Amino acid sequence: MQQRFLKILAALALLAGLSGCGYNDFQKLDEQSKAAWSEVLNQYQRRSDLVPNIVATVKGEAAFEQDTLTKVVEARAKASSIQVTPETLNNPEAFQKFQAAQGELGSALSRLMVVSERYPDLKANKGFSDLRVQLEGTENRITVARNRYIKTVEEYNVLARSFPSNLTAKIFSYAVKPNFSVQNEAAISTPPVVDFNKK
Repeated sequence: MQQRFLKILAALALLAGLSGCGYNDFQKLDEQSKAAWSEVLNQYQRRSDLVPNIVATVKGEAAFEQDTLTKVVEARAKASSIQVTPETLNNPEAFQKFQAAQGELGSALSRLMVVSERYPDLKANKGFSDLRVQLEGTENRITVARNRYIKTVEEYNVLARSFPSNLTAKIFSYAVKPNFSVQNEAAISTPPVVDFNKK
């Protein structure tokens, strides 16, 4: 009887210890980061779904640069080919590869929008105009979703690195999660050169 009582007491002490050492917080923040990541993927999928309609509309403009369209189609295919699983969130190399592919697609779409400004018939096309508005809205949604993900990963990583919850992280193998990063940090940290004397 006393041995059973000691086992129950030890189990209760263990449960109390786990709740006080951040175990439940790890569970909550891990689920929040997965949910936030799912929303990022949802918005990337929305953008990817818009691309065929945009390309089809732009192809109607006979003189449009084929090279620009080809780059958009290739970037979409590359971004769509990368399979993302929950394990991707804990694998910095896979996460970086996915991020790079999405960055390429974003860049290709940006170039497409810039080039389309030179085509008055295309700019006047109601279908293209609607798609452009949808794409801009989707890019904004991607930014919001990524910001939410960044925040949840920050909270998770602070918990994983803070004492005493870092001990729980080590015991249960809760590694620090990778976060979004800028693809070409050196290029964007250099201020652009503005020369008003050029014609």
